[in-house]
Amino acid sequence: MLRLDHLAVSARSLDEGVAAIEAALGVTMAGGGQHPAMGTHNRLLSLGDLYLEVIAVDPAAPAPGRPRWFDLDRFTGPPRLTTWIAATEDKEAALAAGPPGWGAPMALARGDYRWQMAVPEDGRLPFDGTCPALIQWHGSLHPAAALPDRGLRLNRLTVTHPEAAALRARLRLEDPRLHFAAGPPGLAAVIDTPGGPVALP
Repeated sequence: MLRLDHLAVSARSLDEGVAAIEAALGVTMAGGGQHPAMGTHNRLLSLGDLYLEVIAVDPAAPAPGRPRWFDLDRFTGPPRLTTWIAATEDKEAALAAGPPGWGAPMALARGDYRWQMAVPEDGRLPFDGTCPALIQWHGSLHPAAALPDRGLRLNRLTVTHPEAAALRARLRLEDPRLHFAAGPPGLAAVIDTPGGPVALP
């Protein structure tokens, strides 16, 4: 079985993305760092059992020599929710059951965290980017547990695609916060905050 792990907001620059999320949710982001293998960097925010990351190309990092994850090489426009990430305890079984083109596992690390993520060869996730990225953490450490709790929680994540039913059938993931709907490809999330529910930009 898969489980919701985190959400990713892409941005043209990390500062722009962080400013947009902090303004929308009324909190300060924490944590994060660099991903040298992908030439990206991020900042994080606790959602209780999950977390939210803002991610962008790191202008100080060398180009990775391959397409970056989350299709960041083609990202334009204002910061917005572009990717959701699902965790597995058995990446081989998950990839075998999942959609074609989900990606090949890459071993990654940042600080004390170790994980593998399936990264598509062209950086673009199946189902027009609405399929979750697949992650398998190694060890007991997880960013969500280390982040300060700002009282934010995921209320709802809606995955929209013309073939939403087919995507759902490919994923062994049941979560009351997760919903699939037929329509143009896209993601929408509502976050519960101390001041009320907020739709992510």
